[in-house]
Amino acid sequence: MAETLRRAPLSRDRILHAAVALADEAGIESLSMRNLAQDLGVVPMALYKHVANKDELLDGMIDVVVGEIDPPAADADWKHTLRRRVLSARQVLRRHPWAPLAIESRNMATPAILSYLDSTVGTLLAGGFSTDLAHHVMHAMGSRILGFSQELFDASRRAGRSGGTDPGPPAALPAEVAARFPRLAEIAAAASHDDESVVGQGCDDQFEFEFALDLLLDGIERLHRQGWTSSRRPG
Repeated sequence: MAETLRRAPLSRDRILHAAVALADEAGIESLSMRNLAQDLGVVPMALYKHVANKDELLDGMIDVVVGEIDPPAADADWKHTLRRRVLSARQVLRRHPWAPLAIESRNMATPAILSYLDSTVGTLLAGGFSTDLAHHVMHAMGSRILGFSQELFDASRRAGRSGGTDPGPPAALPAEVAARFPRLAEIAAAASHDDESVVGQGCDDQFEFEFALDLLLDGIERLHRQGWTSSRRPG
């Protein structure tokens, strides 16, 4: 793989795939423009003709990884589609164990992640879910949708990373992003904190925690009634 990348003409795609391979081999902390250039057999300045900086490099690497997740199945029910894609995402991240750290480090979701989440919302809406229910399902699933465990919409985590004491409301999607990913924009609108007096409006952290907890407990109760054991898990 490394030798193939060395022989190929230098391009953005070649750089991103080489960066993914380097992170796969040595971890995300090993990634630097200098190390990447050495792997590619070029001088570091040659990389900047294709990626502006390391942030842009990380965004592109994330999009390469997310692009490996299976697309939605045609004519499948929402539960089958969602389960299959989440398990596919988990397999992808097991191949690229640095990816969750990279995803968590970004201040803004990349285009491929936005597209993936938008298609997930579309699966739920096509399955008959209301926008309100789809909104809370996304909260309950959290980053499990992407194959690892971390809340997707947890503003308190952002505040904790920056040292802020008040996470504040989520920022609205820019108009151009909302136009490109309309179903995700619909969810963002449902999560607005502008009018918390309206039932179903706002992302109350305690409510979302209890919603997920009750959802999981209800599932556990159902499995208990069925006499489920780990030896009888579906294949």
